[in-house]
Amino acid sequence: MSTFDRPLPEPLAILNELAADLCWSWNHGGDELWQQINSEVWDHTHNPVSVLQLTSDAELARLAGDPAFVAQLDSLVKARRRYLDGPAWYSRHYPDQPVRGIAYFSMEFGVCDALPLYAGGLGILAGDYLKTASDLGVPLVGIGLLYQEGYFRQSLTRDGWQQETYLYNDPGSLPLQPLKGADGSWLHIDTGFLCRQVRFRVWHARIGRIQLYLLDSNDPRNRPSDRGITSKLYGGSTELRLVQEIALGICGWRLVETLGLDIDVCHLNEGHAAFATLERARAYAEKHKTDFWRGLWATRIGNVFTTHTPVEAGFDRYPIALLKWYISEFAQHLGIPIDSLIGLGRARPEHPDEPFNMAYLALKTCARSNGVSRLHGAVSRRIFQPLFPRWPEREVPVGHVTNGVHIPTWDSIEADNLWTQLFGRERWRGELDDLDTSQLDQLSDKQLWQLAGQGRARLVDYARHRLAEQFRYETAPDVCALPTPNVLDPNILTLGFARRFAEYKRLDLLLRQPERLARLLCNERYPVQLLIAGKAHPADEVGKQVLQAWYHFIQRPDVSQHLVFIEDYDIALAQHMVQGVDVWLNMPRRPWEASGTSGMKVLVNGGLNLSSQDGWWAEAWNPEVGWSLGNGEEHEDDDRDAERLYQLLENDVIPLFYTRDAEGIPRRWVRTIRASMAQLTTRYSSNRMMHEYLDQYYLPAAAGWRERQRDKGALAAQLEAWRNQLTQHWHEIHIGEFEAAESDPSAIELTVYLGGIDPATIAVQMVADPRPPQEAHIIPMALLSHIEGAVHAYRFRTAVPERPLSDFTARVIPAHPQACIPAENPLIIWQTRR
Repeated sequence: MSTFDRPLPEPLAILNELAADLCWSWNHGGDELWQQINSEVWDHTHNPVSVLQLTSDAELARLAGDPAFVAQLDSLVKARRRYLDGPAWYSRHYPDQPVRGIAYFSMEFGVCDALPLYAGGLGILAGDYLKTASDLGVPLVGIGLLYQEGYFRQSLTRDGWQQETYLYNDPGSLPLQPLKGADGSWLHIDTGFLCRQVRFRVWHARIGRIQLYLLDSNDPRNRPSDRGITSKLYGGSTELRLVQEIALGICGWRLVETLGLDIDVCHLNEGHAAFATLERARAYAEKHKTDFWRGLWATRIGNVFTTHTPVEAGFDRYPIALLKWYISEFAQHLGIPIDSLIGLGRARPEHPDEPFNMAYLALKTCARSNGVSRLHGAVSRRIFQPLFPRWPEREVPVGHVTNGVHIPTWDSIEADNLWTQLFGRERWRGELDDLDTSQLDQLSDKQLWQLAGQGRARLVDYARHRLAEQFRYETAPDVCALPTPNVLDPNILTLGFARRFAEYKRLDLLLRQPERLARLLCNERYPVQLLIAGKAHPADEVGKQVLQAWYHFIQRPDVSQHLVFIEDYDIALAQHMVQGVDVWLNMPRRPWEASGTSGMKVLVNGGLNLSSQDGWWAEAWNPEVGWSLGNGEEHEDDDRDAERLYQLLENDVIPLFYTRDAEGIPRRWVRTIRASMAQLTTRYSSNRMMHEYLDQYYLPAAAGWRERQRDKGALAAQLEAWRNQLTQHWHEIHIGEFEAAESDPSAIELTVYLGGIDPATIAVQMVADPRPPQEAHIIPMALLSHIEGAVHAYRFRTAVPERPLSDFTARVIPAHPQACIPAENPLIIWQTRR
């Protein structure tokens, strides 16, 4: 069953299958073929489905009789078959398939503009992740929602105020297919809302080796209001947002169960889908005839949570009354009181005024969690500290995997050719450690300078085209001539920034000194041009005001040739910008940028970064590869940073670009390009990111999941009993004072009274906080003996530490070789020092 199968001449029948596989969105070998079929439609949509739908039978018949076209099609089919059927990196690297399946849940997926199910960086990251899984052959499926309107399309009024237009996502024109059930009918997943059943139809999109499943409530058998559950991405009320997240999580996992997918790992890309972990536990409990809590102990080890939020206020939180309205029926299915479910979404479960926090739910039901940069991991440990009272912030169980980008999606034609010349066509489908980036030294300075120039020229052409389109859409019918037809110059220093217009991103930093900006742009000797794009959230008045301020500044005649704002930021515009700018600007207020990936996309193309030391740039920057705005301090002063930004541009960036030798090449600039490409491109690719998720998260999660399933869940039962026993008796623990061992002057001993707790179920440690340059120390103490004549008293011993004993405090924490501490058991008690 397909929504778009076009009757085709026999030699072209395979085109329907090719159009349905979104690997065309990054494997550009077929671009010329689609353009030959219908260049006007392809240039406008870059959607093969539209190309087939809007091409006449006569033209298709002509192409079917063209031997050259049929041969080109055959070559493309064979290349795709080699890609799909050849041995992939994962099967070669892990021949025993230690991870059988990963279900990757995300509220948005930005694979390409032909499937507009994304709003910003979270969706683009998810799209890159699916493409990387396909390239590497990682056994992953995506789970999301099919929005009837998706995110808004942007235009500006004549006064520069953002207008939002929501376009209908016609499934018949999208690279999607309905998913059939076993009986041949359209598969659907049901759930209960407010004592009624709501039906979600299931679609699937093929992304190379990967399947993306999408749930859609627009079923004619649903009530009109329920058909609108999947209406808009991030639109509507708090209530609609909650219902969407219930649908994504609960129905998403029910889909996994319905399809019989062999899933080891449930990966939550943000907390939106956290209800999936509850449904996974419920499904396990039902299958194995046990209760919800045993099911949670069995499944939690296989759940991974990635947070992308750098401030606690950014988490989705819901009023308890609203949550009860929608989730009480589900709590009955779980077999637990509604208050117990609510407690999973709170730092203080019994506190009546605390709202339900989706990120807290995710952290409590996932054994492993991570931020998306090294700095964000540290910030997240601070944010989630309330869930682990009395644990040091440094030990809050949130690690990090720094984001990366899918390089074949973002590299230019010229960059692709240069990297292919040095490293071969399969370079992004294998082990990046095999890429010796010092081979970039084989490229001459002239080649790298030409790479920059070609990308810049193409960006200028594309920007002029987009500007002409948006001008004509918004101009009176009797005015057709562009006011500045030759805006921008392909030969001058080109700066760019494009992102969401949010206050913390400080996109108005350059506008704090408008006259200085005008002089910088219009310098006759060293001219500069700036391209800007981005959307403000429909409810963000401050973001819209910043956008409007830029619009008003652009109207100045003296800067209009050097500064443009391109409306409706999308993947196509992003690709041209990252392939053509000389310097990518990023000015977030540290530490509010969790990672950021836009600056990573310029690396392969020879672009350079000037950014605050936030997100990924905080760990990537060194003076050889680009420029740092500020010194990494938090709570920056905006006026001071604006001055710093101007000084960097005026004193460092611009002179470096325009200092040329007799051949017209800026040698020091090219040296920076070479260093940036060599040091950072592979390091911030999604290949590296996927490898880290596999090794640090998926492999241990899958191993733990299989272990907890064995023997009818015996380990899960043991762990639940262990936790219950410790909880019951934890208050009975008392810790004595450190004493020198009488029999061994090189040892320290400690008496601990454990009450009803078995000493094998806990760990006793000596802990010293960091005192620079010394790091924190955690020294385990070994059980020496039970103290005869005392009740439940035990002696523990360790060697005398190198640091002064006064630096240390003893503590008792839970211990089990197959539990994640403190993620699965946050109990802790500290020694009271005299």
